Amino acid sequence: MNPKSCLGFAKCFLFLFNLFFFALGSLLLAFGLWVLFDRQSFAAMLGSPLYSLRVWSYAFSGVGIVTMLLGFLGCLGALKEIKAMLLLYFGILLLLFAAQITVGVIVYTQRVTLATKVANYAQELIQGYPAKGPPGDPHESWDAVQQQLGCCGWNGPQDWNHTDGSPGDGDGAIACSCLKAPAPNSTHGSPSALPHGRCPTAASHDIFPRGCAEGVQGWLAENLVTVVGVCLGIGLLELCLLMLSMFLVRNLDPDYEKMLRGQ
Repeated sequence: MNPKSCLGFAKCFLFLFNLFFFALGSLLLAFGLWVLFDRQSFAAMLGSPLYSLRVWSYAFSGVGIVTMLLGFLGCLGALKEIKAMLLLYFGILLLLFAAQITVGVIVYTQRVTLATKVANYAQELIQGYPAKGPPGDPHESWDAVQQQLGCCGWNGPQDWNHTDGSPGDGDGAIACSCLKAPAPNSTHGSPSALPHGRCPTAASHDIFPRGCAEGVQGWLAENLVTVVGVCLGIGLLELCLLMLSMFLVRNLDPDYEKMLRGQ
């Protein structure tokens, strides 16, 4: 294959890939804004707390903006053969790739410390869970975690026996999100929605028996291959795009263009 054909193939491949990324980024941004401005409907439909939906909407919007920016730089740089755009595209993609590797290394090497911090944070949420009235945003998120993973407390239901509160105000009563089915005696919320608040009359056989630490470990064990596969796929795709963009940058020199015209 002659150099001109290689260059044309690289330009076409890079353009199509980044056109797809630009469209994907637009969809992510639109979905993030939709969730942000219509959180009440999503909360009712999914049974998720408003705080979690707000965080996810910001995450979708941020990822969408970055993806659109990369797609725009890659598309226009490849189509118009603009070296400055291709270099900027290469630089941003390289930073993202390096950041992903750094985060992965930190998570792996500091996994014991991170697990301890997560456990302490979970215990603080349980200790500060309000005895009466609607819970705050972090506590709503914890309710969602317990319902999604089918767990209770961090180490187990016994964690709720050591919560702080005033005597007679439901102190030590288990959270309604620990129940296998929404209970009608919740101190806040309705049986059809994500259960919040305390359930003082909860029966022991209606409570999730395992702790959320075990639930998280079980989820990771079940989805480890998928998570690793997705991470490797994203990394290989980024490497491929990095090589293609640098190939274009190196071969769009004036001398190279003159050589192609002379053939």
